[in-house]
Amino acid sequence: MGGSVPLRSMAAPFVVSGACGVSVRTRLKGLTVRDEEVLRRVGAHLGSLASRDLKARCGDGLGHRARRWAERKRELTAESSSRWAGAITKASHDQWALARRSQTSHITTLDTAITTISHRLALPVGQKSARGAPGGYRSAAEWFAKSRRLTVLQQRRQQVAADRAEGRVRVVRGGKALARGRHHLEAAGVSEQEWRQRWETARWFLSADGETGKRHGNETLRIAPDGQVSIKLPAPPAGLANAPHGRYVLSARVSFAHRGREWVDRVEADRAVAYRIHLDAVRGRWYVDASWQRPPVETIPLEAALARGVVGIDTNADHLAAWQLDTHGNPVGRPRRFFYDLSGSASHRDAQLRHALTRLLHWTRRLGVAAIAIEDLDFGDVKSRERHGGRRLRQVVHGIPTGRLKARLVSMATEQGIALVAVDAAYTSRWGARYWQQPTSTRKIKTSRHEAASLVIGRRAQGFGAGRRTAPPPRHRSDGAGHRTVQARHPGPGCEEPRPARIGGRTRSAAPPGA
Repeated sequence: MGGSVPLRSMAAPFVVSGACGVSVRTRLKGLTVRDEEVLRRVGAHLGSLASRDLKARCGDGLGHRARRWAERKRELTAESSSRWAGAITKASHDQWALARRSQTSHITTLDTAITTISHRLALPVGQKSARGAPGGYRSAAEWFAKSRRLTVLQQRRQQVAADRAEGRVRVVRGGKALARGRHHLEAAGVSEQEWRQRWETARWFLSADGETGKRHGNETLRIAPDGQVSIKLPAPPAGLANAPHGRYVLSARVSFAHRGREWVDRVEADRAVAYRIHLDAVRGRWYVDASWQRPPVETIPLEAALARGVVGIDTNADHLAAWQLDTHGNPVGRPRRFFYDLSGSASHRDAQLRHALTRLLHWTRRLGVAAIAIEDLDFGDVKSRERHGGRRLRQVVHGIPTGRLKARLVSMATEQGIALVAVDAAYTSRWGARYWQQPTSTRKIKTSRHEAASLVIGRRAQGFGAGRRTAPPPRHRSDGAGHRTVQARHPGPGCEEPRPARIGGRTRSAAPPGA
């Protein structure tokens, strides 16, 4: 906060582009024993082909070319079909590319940790931090432990960099967490047979890309507007077909409650819709996902989005702090908090987050505001225990659902017609506590640090500074001179009526005669 601490430059606010992808899910109910047997056989067969193709793609490394891609597709076509082969090869290529991006992120994280440890090891033990830079370690024992950790990180970085230079990636179909769980069955509370069932189910492949112009938008996994599901069987289990042209029609009928009208319009117009069928081995339930692409939404200008004010949002580990601001950057009313509980299963956490965002968007629409300002948080380059510490890292970094929240908020705000403005997250909590926490607090209601930060976030989106605006005194003290600064409109008394009590300490002006 002091003048000796250098402040980094802050990026300008911008309007986030709307979501273009749509994905909905529904349950497959009423499947017969034969239906489940067909799905299991098809999923297992295509899963084995996908595992083999992923191995071939990883083996090609950086030497992969379009001709090699065509060769892999021809090899898979003989054992499935051309469309199944295209879906499998595309999934393998996407998974390899994702692993490459993860390698880059891992190297960046290791570089950050190595730089921090090297800097602190070069300082004397016990030296305090200065000018925003970390100081030395607190004791000789900690210095020795960190020196050993530096060696481990350097060796790990060298290995990852060598893998990336050679194009080698490490991918586990089915998930690394599930694969490691095989060695800790007692801790997970599952038997070997249950684990084996989950492992095989996770490695199935029942995904088909959509095709515009084909019947109902998909030739491989086809769902009619009335909910009838039919599958184009691959070559080996083609004898199980119960419909013409090697297709199998399931007994179950599906309907999408969420975005169902939009899905029906696409299917009836024969526009591309991708489907994925999967089994929840824990619950024993079958699900089908439908996804499609929307035309890109044109981003509105920043000035148009902020024409009716803005709602500033501060993201925390257990709640969202929100505050409405008018067009002049003044707070309106009192802030709101939208709580969520991120403990429990992944589905429970996702439901809690969606419920909090739904309440936030509904409140924003009732206010008549068309924009929400949120911090452009990105912990991709600083997920290191050297920056936050072990326990603090889990509570601060992993406790805030930044990635999931941004993905959910972008899609949900687009549906509500609310613009999302991303601002730089630098010093929002610090400046909010300094400039706004005390002035906006009353004797009975105290403004929290997070609520004050949301106010700074909203002002930064509007292009205002974090500090409260000041101006020189007017040329005379009468009411005709008006306010010293542009303030929010207040529906209370006018100039000739009693004025509201001032928030804050007493002024140094003398009392009027006869008081």
